[in-house]
Amino acid sequence: MKTILNLIWLVLSGVWLFLGYCLAGVILCITIIGIPFGIASFRIAVYALWPFGYTAVERRDAGPASCVGNVLWLVLAGWWLALGHIVTGIALCITIIGIPFGIANFKMVPLSLLPLGREIVPTDAPFASR
Repeated sequence: MKTILNLIWLVLSGVWLFLGYCLAGVILCITIIGIPFGIASFRIAVYALWPFGYTAVERRDAGPASCVGNVLWLVLAGWWLALGHIVTGIALCITIIGIPFGIANFKMVPLSLLPLGREIVPTDAPFASR
């Protein structure tokens, strides 16, 4: 079932969100300071391409640098990536078949706003709900 949902997601919004995150990653990797943010963007791009069967969890070893990095991310790229998820989610929720995909977009908004200190893990992995 996850594969079918991911294939439909890929057609409806996955490709566009993937390209948005990749564009943000390339722009952020232009400077040395932006490389960690670019890497986070590329990591989320893969999740945005194939989200069903995966979830984002907080990392226990994330420190205060993640908090500072998240503030910078929010200013540099997070707000417009989150806006992309919100717009796509609203558009998908207009149709009955698109509602699960719209909800999946809304679930990705917090990750797009504050990605540092989070890890993407399979939902069937042990301790994935932590």
